[in-house]
Amino acid sequence: MKISNRKLRGEWAEMCFMTRAAEHGLQVNKPWGEMARFDFVVGHRGQFARVQVKSTTYKNRNSYACSVRGGHRPYVGDVFDFVAAYVIPEDVWYIIPANLIQGRGMLTLRPNFDDSEFAACKEAWHLLRADSSPAPAVIDRIDACEAEPSPNLPV
Repeated sequence: MKISNRKLRGEWAEMCFMTRAAEHGLQVNKPWGEMARFDFVVGHRGQFARVQVKSTTYKNRNSYACSVRGGHRPYVGDVFDFVAAYVIPEDVWYIIPANLIQGRGMLTLRPNFDDSEFAACKEAWHLLRADSSPAPAVIDRIDACEAEPSPNLPV
């Protein structure tokens, strides 16, 4: 995929993220407007995560450089839970917890190296499904009856 306009490429990468996340059984929700500091809310079994999508085509030797900035500055604070970084030429996604990129403006992604810094995050879609608490209870049936009509209710 060769889209030279960065904004258009970012929108295309977001559509690719929605598709891939759905293929992994995740519910994908897009916030209304442009004011949110994240691109999607991803849900699974009652748990939700805020995801910022990034993409790259820039290769330098055996690595891809991926910008993780909001505007012209690195992200700081609690603005999202994960970065989903798409290495377009390799068709590889990295699902990276936000605490691993705090204060960084650039990531080096090396899809063909199992010992690289973010190797454990490569195609780590399970991180978006991880529950930190037990699965919510499911009510499969409600049985209710009233033995006698209540004197306070009309029959």
